[in-house]
Amino acid sequence: MAVGEVFLAAFLQLLLNRLTPREILGYFGSLGGVGKKLQKLRETLSAVAAVLYDAEDKQLSSKAVDLWLNDLRHLAYDIDDLLNTFSTEMLTRKQLKVHQTGTSKVRGFFTKVPHKVKFNFNMKSEIDEIANRLQDIFDRKEKLGLKYIEHASTSTSSLQRTPSSCVLDGPVVGREEDARKIVELLSRDADPSSPTNYEVAAIVGMGGLGKTTLAGQVFNDVATMEQFDLRIWVSVSDDFDLQMVTRTISENVTSRPCDDFSRLQDNLSKAIDGKKFLIVLDDVWSTCGYDSWTKLQAPFRGGAKGSRILVTTRDEKVAALMGAPAAEVYYLNTLSDEGCLQLFEQHVSNDRPPNFDLLKKKIITKCNGLPLAAKTLGGVLRCKETDKWEEILNDKLWSISDGSNILPVLRLSYNYLPSTLKRCFAYCSVLPNNYEFGKNQLILLWMAEGFLEQPEGTKAMEDIGDEYFGELLSRSLFQNSGKNSSYYVMHDLVGDLARWAAGDTFCRLEDKPHGRCSPTTRHLTYISGKFDGIKRFETLSEAKCLRTFLPLLVSNGYENYLTRYATSDLLSQLKYLRVLSFNGYKLIEVPDSVCNLKHLRYLDLSHTLIMSLPELICMLYNLQTLILENCSKLKTLPSNMSNLSNLRHLNNSNTPLLEEMPPQLSRLTHLRTLPNFVVGKGSASGIGELGSLHLLGTLRLARLENVIDVEDAKRAQIMNKEALETLRLEWSGTSEKESEVLCSLKPQKKLLELTIKGYNGLEFSKWIGHPSFSDMTYVKLQNCKNCRFLPPLGQLPLLKVLWIKGLPNVESVGAEFYGDCSLPFPVLEELRFEDMQNWKEWLPCKRNEEIRIFPCMGKLFIRSCPSLKGWLPKNMDSLSKLRIVECEELVVSIANYKHLRELRIDGCKRVVHRRGVKFKLLEDMRLHSTSEFRLKIDGFIRGLTKLQRLWITGCEEQHL
Repeated sequence: MAVGEVFLAAFLQLLLNRLTPREILGYFGSLGGVGKKLQKLRETLSAVAAVLYDAEDKQLSSKAVDLWLNDLRHLAYDIDDLLNTFSTEMLTRKQLKVHQTGTSKVRGFFTKVPHKVKFNFNMKSEIDEIANRLQDIFDRKEKLGLKYIEHASTSTSSLQRTPSSCVLDGPVVGREEDARKIVELLSRDADPSSPTNYEVAAIVGMGGLGKTTLAGQVFNDVATMEQFDLRIWVSVSDDFDLQMVTRTISENVTSRPCDDFSRLQDNLSKAIDGKKFLIVLDDVWSTCGYDSWTKLQAPFRGGAKGSRILVTTRDEKVAALMGAPAAEVYYLNTLSDEGCLQLFEQHVSNDRPPNFDLLKKKIITKCNGLPLAAKTLGGVLRCKETDKWEEILNDKLWSISDGSNILPVLRLSYNYLPSTLKRCFAYCSVLPNNYEFGKNQLILLWMAEGFLEQPEGTKAMEDIGDEYFGELLSRSLFQNSGKNSSYYVMHDLVGDLARWAAGDTFCRLEDKPHGRCSPTTRHLTYISGKFDGIKRFETLSEAKCLRTFLPLLVSNGYENYLTRYATSDLLSQLKYLRVLSFNGYKLIEVPDSVCNLKHLRYLDLSHTLIMSLPELICMLYNLQTLILENCSKLKTLPSNMSNLSNLRHLNNSNTPLLEEMPPQLSRLTHLRTLPNFVVGKGSASGIGELGSLHLLGTLRLARLENVIDVEDAKRAQIMNKEALETLRLEWSGTSEKESEVLCSLKPQKKLLELTIKGYNGLEFSKWIGHPSFSDMTYVKLQNCKNCRFLPPLGQLPLLKVLWIKGLPNVESVGAEFYGDCSLPFPVLEELRFEDMQNWKEWLPCKRNEEIRIFPCMGKLFIRSCPSLKGWLPKNMDSLSKLRIVECEELVVSIANYKHLRELRIDGCKRVVHRRGVKFKLLEDMRLHSTSEFRLKIDGFIRGLTKLQRLWITGCEEQHL
């Protein structure tokens, strides 16, 4: 298997840099000639690195060179582990020296002497063994005839083009006729002779043809949306999991998670009963057997006549097994030459070489009718000067075959990646097909593995990772998930490329059902199951050098259990782990074995049931990322967390029981994310500890009633945290200086989202609603029980969502709410009022009668405002959703909102409609427990041409 210079160019340079510092040479200089051996090792390694590009060029045609590169790669890993062992030991000694005083320091010195002798002996032995292996590799280099070749820098910083920030996936190209035919196929009248109320159709074609893209276009087609009550999309992939597919469908329909299979099917059956549905099963392989398919379809039988299941697959036998008749199978052909060229141009830059017309034919030939090839080739040439295009199109890689079945254009794309990106891309081999991943998640994993370290240190590693991610996205090796724009996926053929590039250093347990991971395996991942017992991990007995232990969740269930063998016996053998995750497992305590993983940089305990973390975890001095998200029972953090000097990300969001923060967090000078800071009563770690931290993203300041010193709030320097995007200020009780504290927590002007909850002051600070917060898009005010007036939020020029809940002392909303500006709420899209018990009137803005207030408002929700009287604002022409619930004194004139699509009124005094106003867009109307209607309901309903749902109950009177 040819693996290119997958890690080596960048990896070896990093090792050479790490072998240089005086600290390591000085330390080993006194150990029996070890210093000289290290100098010799560095010289030999440098000589080996000089021939990498010749080796890369020859490896496809020489098995011996391929094996030489593979041996060099594994030696590089072992050198890296050796150097990391040394740096960890030095860091540990430094930390112990800082914290030991007096007699304890003397005692510590004597107890450490035997350890130091043992450490030196082990290091000397490992250096000798590595030096011998490297010499063997050097000698083989000579025999293989590898030579030094001048090579231009391929570092990311030297790329000629910067990837565009725009979304590269544009409109679907060249498939208009295909889409029309499939929509037509789904729209056919139901077969009266069919034994079921649903029928199966299929799109069949080879990988890379764009089956998923086409199905997605059909799924979102207007005609499709109008004819089906329910539309559900499921990515199935090559490992068919009956329970996962059923759960995904059920949660899409019911929004209720459930792990019991029979209950899942029962819930699903009830939810779709009588409804016309479209279910897309994307990328189904032959792993879906007939028995599984029979069980999956059982709940579908209650659906309405004309329901459809659309399957995309490479195998026509799968389509037949799932019951798609020949007339319902659509065989997708390759893209036309014109379509290929158009798609290629969508993904390349606007620059063209002078001979572009002559190159067009060659480009079309290389694409071979595959949309994936057209996008990828565009991504390759996008990052190259136009005078290099012809050279790349003539590259010998187009014609070389190594039996890997990798598309030539994908192999070419990989070959032209800088070596730094090759390491990052190959790491993605751990991801299952169709797995949705977040950008930040992947960047933090890259960081933990050391892929983002650069000697100059001028940029933060996260920023380097962001650039790398953008590069891979611009080359179409990543693409946006169709279901969630904030997540990404890799095409399964691109996943094959990543696994080809990774070689034997990466392992997925699903790929080793009966085999074993090798001693050279460094990175392990698997899809976590309901019960992961000892047998699940038997394949790991020889993988002693693992760096990554990463279970992945492919559904929303967090009811998984893990054997004690994995958390104790197995972990104690994996001393080189850098990435460890127990995400989603029902662990109640952190295993002691975790505290011995001195190399650990990334620890994910999300969704576990732990109540605390052991103090010994503060000895993991290399730890960069600690994720405690959604640990619902977590109460305390270790008191010595300030020892974690390399910690950059502490994600403790959604930890409702957390009582306070540990002391001296200001010592964590590298910390970038801390979404939840809880102020404790008399806490040694006051809010002022935040002052020196350069935090970004989200910050929630909770239990602010415990801030008794206003100066401490000022020391937090929230105004200077320019990278903060979301700020949440929360009180859980009362204090005397709340208004002063709120004033002191004024954020920087570029803040995007603000939430204030539980504030008990009499009025809001003047900075809230000030027009200088020109980027703020979201505001929520909740349970501020003593405030009588709302702040002037109408002055925020970009405010899109406003939620006001639980302000019982507010009686009037009027001029103070709109503020002093020519057009209040110019772009507000959603407004919610809830639990406003004494709110009596909503006064109009009288500044200029011609001004349309709320010109962009699409959603207005008012709930539990029993004293509100009078009329709602008029002339909201953009209003599409109106929900009024439990407002017993309110009169609602719906004639003012003729563009409504959804109307829900429950528990109001009166609904008024003016004759002649028609609601041509109304699709959903639900009226309940309303005392009086001023409309003729029968005639009114007959005019609703697009109405799909109607619910009228408990309504007493109707008038013309």
